[in-house]
Amino acid sequence: MTRRALFLDRDGIINEDRGFVHRREEFVFLDGIFDLAAAATRQGLALVVATNQSGIGRGYYTEADFHALMGWVAAEFAARGTPLARIEFCPDHPSEGIAPYRRESDRRKPGPGMLRDAAAALGLDLAGSLIVGDGLRDVEAGRRAGLATCLLVTADAAAAAQAPPGTLVLPSVRAAAAWLAARG
Repeated sequence: MTRRALFLDRDGIINEDRGFVHRREEFVFLDGIFDLAAAATRQGLALVVATNQSGIGRGYYTEADFHALMGWVAAEFAARGTPLARIEFCPDHPSEGIAPYRRESDRRKPGPGMLRDAAAALGLDLAGSLIVGDGLRDVEAGRRAGLATCLLVTADAAAAAQAPPGTLVLPSVRAAAAWLAARG
């Protein structure tokens, strides 16, 4: 396995986190996301979305709603020459929601399941891969999957102070794009 990936959280990295976003009219791409995707693509990194989607499990929207929205998102990335290699999602929550989604799941971040499943499907080298997320659960998922680099995008000093040693903390997706572009 030699192919590396850039794992992207969705809400807070790809789009503004407005709470359980599931319709196109609610979806606003964050400044710098397509620059980040372009830098990754230039470096040969597969773009993989890994997103908790407990809104499905809570009954706020359906898996079909999620797939329809993400089909549009994938088309937007592809139109810019930065296609998504895979979209992984976890609708489960350990204590909230409806059956069959109210359950523990290794796929729910901070579990590493989504990253490992994408690696198995795409033949990815997790040790050489990166994750960009806006929460400590994203960093923890990356660490538990054995990723080399975990980026936490936050302007919150308290959240930044809680980041595990070795985590790169950046204030914005635009800053993450600049950092990755400088590496290539």
